[in-house]
Amino acid sequence: MNKLLIQKREEISETRVAKMVFPATTNHYDTLFGGIALQWMDEVAYIAATRFARKTMVTISTEQVDFKQPIPSGILVELIARVVHVGRTSLKVEVSIFLEQLDSDKRTKAVTGHFNFVAVDSNKKPTPIFDEEQQS
Repeated sequence: MNKLLIQKREEISETRVAKMVFPATTNHYDTLFGGIALQWMDEVAYIAATRFARKTMVTISTEQVDFKQPIPSGILVELIARVVHVGRTSLKVEVSIFLEQLDSDKRTKAVTGHFNFVAVDSNKKPTPIFDEEQQS
């Protein structure tokens, strides 16, 4: 596989999305619902996977999602997704959620997880991420 192509694709596919945590997305503890966090993470992972492969990508699994601290209402979060492994038809995206206080420069990592995707063709069957001419 062409290592320079992979490195270039990894660079251009990094995806960053900022969101505010509002009360409508929080639970009775006034912290972000875990399911909402996972939805946001899957969305940003999908964008990174698609930007990398430039193919139709579908989530096939998640791995080890670690919630290291609660995400309170009223905080800014930044989700950062990076492709960390590429196979023939699949790839893995690491997503981290960082918390940012609006009134300071303080920034902490709250959540990390891995999302696995597979490239599919028009028949929803796995297809190579790179065409043969790109692989050489």
